[in-house]
Amino acid sequence: MDELTTPEGLLLRPWLPADAPAVLRAFAPAEMDRQTDRPVSDLAGALVWIAARTRERGAGTGFSWAVAGDGGEALGCVALTVLNRVHGTGWVSYWTTEAARGRGVAPAGVRALARWAFEELGLYRLELGHRTDNPASCRVAERSGFTAEGVERGKLRYGDVRYDVERHARLADDAVDFG
Repeated sequence: MDELTTPEGLLLRPWLPADAPAVLRAFAPAEMDRQTDRPVSDLAGALVWIAARTRERGAGTGFSWAVAGDGGEALGCVALTVLNRVHGTGWVSYWTTEAARGRGVAPAGVRALARWAFEELGLYRLELGHRTDNPASCRVAERSGFTAEGVERGKLRYGDVRYDVERHARLADDAVDFG
């Protein structure tokens, strides 16, 4: 399936070269740029990032979706990677552009991605993690039906600083109510 819709009226679709300016804006803050394995500091870098997402999708090793609003502009990203088909698991990640933060874009996108992963891919367990000093990301996880399972101490390193990560998971048969 190439596109998903959310009850909130957002569209999840594959990344397009035309999304490069939105990707560049999203990775402009140092907070975001340090989380990539390659810098996204110009339009060429944004196109490389998009091309990598397209290759992952084609290989079936990862599924990254642009979360687009009414006008079609990419407001954020939700992704499913680290797929383990033997165990039926995958890793969820998400981000939004600065202008889209606090508008419910990430939770709506993650909920749609989770439904798709459970129904279309037949996965059973989805996991995600966020730095413990990132309460906004924790709220996205909770609003998306993910349960906190514990803290992984010193898991991430940015420069010389290590960060603890809180892991969350959602199971295909979890009773979730977004009502």
